[in-house]
Amino acid sequence: MTSSPPPDSHPTGPPSGPLSGHPHEPTQVAPQPGARPEEPYTPETAPRPGGPSGPGGPGGRGGGGGGGGGGAGGGRPWWRSAPRVAIIAAVVVAAVIITIVLTRPSGTTSEVFAEPAASTGPNPVTKSSANESTPTTSATPKQSSGSNSEFSGATPGLYGGTENSASCDVEKQISYLTGAPAKNKAFAGVVGVTPGDVPRYLRSLTPVQLAYDTRVTNHGYKDGKTTEFQSVLQAGTAVMVDAYGVPRVRCKCGNPLTEPKALQGNVKTVGTKWPGYRSSNVVVVKPAKSKIKEFTLRNPKTGTWFKRPQGTTGTSDSPTSPPSETPSGPSSSQPPPNESPSSGETSSGTTGSPGTSTGETTGQPPGTTGGSNTTGGTPSSTGGETGPGGGTTGGETPSEGVQGGGTGTPGSGGAPGGGGGTPPSS
Repeated sequence: MTSSPPPDSHPTGPPSGPLSGHPHEPTQVAPQPGARPEEPYTPETAPRPGGPSGPGGPGGRGGGGGGGGGGAGGGRPWWRSAPRVAIIAAVVVAAVIITIVLTRPSGTTSEVFAEPAASTGPNPVTKSSANESTPTTSATPKQSSGSNSEFSGATPGLYGGTENSASCDVEKQISYLTGAPAKNKAFAGVVGVTPGDVPRYLRSLTPVQLAYDTRVTNHGYKDGKTTEFQSVLQAGTAVMVDAYGVPRVRCKCGNPLTEPKALQGNVKTVGTKWPGYRSSNVVVVKPAKSKIKEFTLRNPKTGTWFKRPQGTTGTSDSPTSPPSETPSGPSSSQPPPNESPSSGETSSGTTGSPGTSTGETTGQPPGTTGGSNTTGGTPSSTGGETGPGGGTTGGETPSEGVQGGGTGTPGSGGAPGGGGGTPPSS
């Protein structure tokens, strides 16, 4: 058994046994302790053509790596890689498709139901309480920079009527509703008051006639619940307006009214149109900035002007001079007296209920809210009058100025059990 040499001793001869490796390889000599080992010889390799050399390969300590690595610089550009180009093209196509889908028109069509002044309309809430609902010629409203004509409820000439005569019988309307508790409850839900407050609410309204074809949200009653649809009411229609000048009741059918909703896509007029109907002449009424003390009305039969205090039924009317401005411009722009169109005509084989097209489709909704200027009136105001959606408030407020934009009227509640959409035929 051979013992290991001490650490300080040097080998005395060649190791026993055959040498490893091929005969031509040099004999490996064990490194001396503390001596720097020799670095193996590496033949120089010529750089590969096709581009600048990349980083050298691993070398020994202190030695430079070989000149390899030129392959990375000599590869094809990314745009010549078919898989990469295909992936990028797919991403671009997907982005274009998503953009088109998100920005194109939805293709929906909104319906507006045309209701002549003398018609009851679909799904009436009560019998008629109208004393006078005679069609009149709608004046042409001033066109704003947008597609719609919006006016404050305080604008002189927006409404009309007959001196010392109410277009609606308020007490008759109260008796109809109080005699039908279910309808009374539904009516109260739409206008935003309690059922017990309906009589007080109705007495706070002012009976007038529309001087312009006017768009509203109409609420009928069918199968024990309210229905909702967009309507254009013909000029001459008897309505009751609140202290802010917004139509709240259509007297021919007892239906509660609220402000119109925005229409989407193309607009299709259904129902019964009347001679001279133009969707571009339809107006939208916005609430006045403050409560109205007096309405400035025009008698369409005589052309005379008069004042009607808010919340009265004609007993306190007083004559007045023509206003300087109306929704059509100067008072001289109003239609001549005694021009009354017929009550309406059914076109394109329509029926008298929402959902039946007359064939008239327009790209712009008649009187859609938004995007237009609003012309205001200048009546002063007083306290103790009913707010836009019911409720009595006190205090005196400044005179009415120009009515700005805005949506919705405070206190206009949704109809309980009612649904949006077009009501079925009654």
